[in-house]
Amino acid sequence: MTAQDNSDIEALIALMAKLPGLGPRSARRAVLHLIRKRALVLTPLADAMGRVAETARECLNCGNVGTSDICALCADETRANGELCVVEDVADLWAMERAGVFKGRYHVLGGTLSALDAVGPEDLRIPRLVDRVATEGVNEVILALNATIDGQTTAHYIADQLEGRVKLTSLAQGVPIGGELDYLDDGTISAALRARKEI
Repeated sequence: MTAQDNSDIEALIALMAKLPGLGPRSARRAVLHLIRKRALVLTPLADAMGRVAETARECLNCGNVGTSDICALCADETRANGELCVVEDVADLWAMERAGVFKGRYHVLGGTLSALDAVGPEDLRIPRLVDRVATEGVNEVILALNATIDGQTTAHYIADQLEGRVKLTSLAQGVPIGGELDYLDDGTISAALRARKEI
């Protein structure tokens, strides 16, 4: 087989290697698996990807990804309970939904403030968040941002913007369920100690 014969396969491998968690070797293995399982996996995957490419869009209200202009979570009136959970990106929203414990609505920022990457408040969905708090009957904003410097900077900025308008809370930080102290980093132990509660 010539290099010309392989060009489509090599192009697929190069595209797969751009996916998070896949490097060139992993992408090559994945493509070989797809080719071997063409009827069972590759063809249905290609069809599904084509459909998603045509129909996927961001929710105009919260920033979630779905197939309509307003996502199912925003359209669900039972979730209009006054609680609004602010997350950095859609993956965080999906993680919260997997846990199945939050029954309010979400707001996806689309990232965090970052001086190094020149990401300011106008680059995120913070103005839309302020609008939603003012117009949607929000009683509590839960800041579910990652415990990174940029995440905490963003949380402080949002808290300043919403101060006096709504109750602000954040997720607890510290020792995870099933976690052993010996395996935790110093920052996690420190946060857990500061957030201790009476038994």
